[in-house]
Amino acid sequence: MINKLVIENLKHRWVRTLLAALVVGVQVMSILTLIGLSRGLLKESADRAKGSGADIFLLQDTQGTFSFSTGQVNPAFVPFLLKQPHIVQAVAVLSVPVELITRLNGVDFPAFEKLSGGFHFLAGGAPTRPDDLVVDSDYARQNRLHVGDSVKLLNHNWRLSGIVEGGVLGRLVVPITTLQQLTGNFTPPRVSEILVKLDNPAITNQEVASLNNLLKGDLRAVSLADFMAQFSVSNIPALRAFIGVITALAVVVGFLVVFLSMYTAVVERTREIGILKALGAKPFTILDILVREAVLLAVAGCVLGIALSFVARGFVAGLMPASLAVVDAPDWYPIAGAIALVGALLGAIYPGMKAARQDAIEALAYE
Repeated sequence: MINKLVIENLKHRWVRTLLAALVVGVQVMSILTLIGLSRGLLKESADRAKGSGADIFLLQDTQGTFSFSTGQVNPAFVPFLLKQPHIVQAVAVLSVPVELITRLNGVDFPAFEKLSGGFHFLAGGAPTRPDDLVVDSDYARQNRLHVGDSVKLLNHNWRLSGIVEGGVLGRLVVPITTLQQLTGNFTPPRVSEILVKLDNPAITNQEVASLNNLLKGDLRAVSLADFMAQFSVSNIPALRAFIGVITALAVVVGFLVVFLSMYTAVVERTREIGILKALGAKPFTILDILVREAVLLAVAGCVLGIALSFVARGFVAGLMPASLAVVDAPDWYPIAGAIALVGALLGAIYPGMKAARQDAIEALAYE
C-alpha cells in the first residue's frame, strides 16, 4: 500500500520527479566520467610505455627531490649502456608538453625502430628532414591533418611526414636533435629518459638491480612492469584528492536537490499528510513515505547517470580522441549509486521529520 502511494505521488508530480532524477543522474555521470577519464589517461600512458618495446626505463636519480625540468638525463649514457651485457638497444627520449596533456616526443628514429620494431605508417613515412613530424591517427583525425600539412608546435612550424597507428611512444614524434635545440636541451645535451631493450626479457629484474648498482647516483632503472604500475590513481595523491573533492561535491548536490524536492513535496502535501494522520498514520509512516520517495529518486537518478556516462564517453571520444581518453568503470557503478543514495537520504531527513511532526488538525486546516 505504501509503495503504491509513493509511486503515485511521484507520478502525479512527474516534472519535478524527472528534474530531480536528472540532476542526481548528472551527479552520478560526473563521478563516473571523472573516474573513467582518470583511468583512461593513465591506461593510455601505460599502453604507450608498453608499446615502446623497452624492457627497462632509465630515469634521473633525483634522490627523492622533484624537478620541473623536461631534460634531466645525460644521453652520453647511451653508448655506455650499449657496451653492457644483455643490452641490445638503448634509445634516448626527450618528452615536452605542448597541448593540454599531449606531449611532443623526440627520438632518433632509426635507433627507436630497432628497439620497438618500428612505427606502422598509415600514410606517409618516417622523417627525412629535421623539421618533420609524425602523428598518430587519432591526433590527425581530431585536427584534420594530412601528410604534407604544416603543424605549429612550440612556436615552430613542422611538416607532417607521416601518420601512424597509436599506442607507440606518443601521439607526436619528431627528430630528437631538433627538439633539443628548440627546448634548450642541446648544449649540454639532455633528454627525459633512456629506453633499454634486453636480449632476454626474463632477466629484467636482475638487470634492473645490476643497473641501479652500476648507475647509482646518476640514473634509476625501472622495469616495464613497475613503470606501468606507476600509472594508477592510487599512486597519484593529487588525483586521489581531486576525486575525493568531486565526490564530496556530488554528495552535497544530491543532498540539495533531494532536500528541495522533498521539502516542496511536504509543503504541497500538507493537507494530504493531515488526512493520513487523521486516518491513523503514525509519524514513522509519514517519514517512511518520504524516505522511500527519496530512495526511488536516487535509484532512478543512478540508472540515468550510468546511461549518461556512456553518452559522455562517446561525446568525448568523438570530439577529442587525441586529447582525452575515457574508459568504462563498472566497479564504480555501485559506489556512485551509494553516493547518490547517501545524498538523497540526507536530503530527505529534515523534510521527513517536518512532515512527521505536523499536527493533523493544523494540516487539515492548511490552505
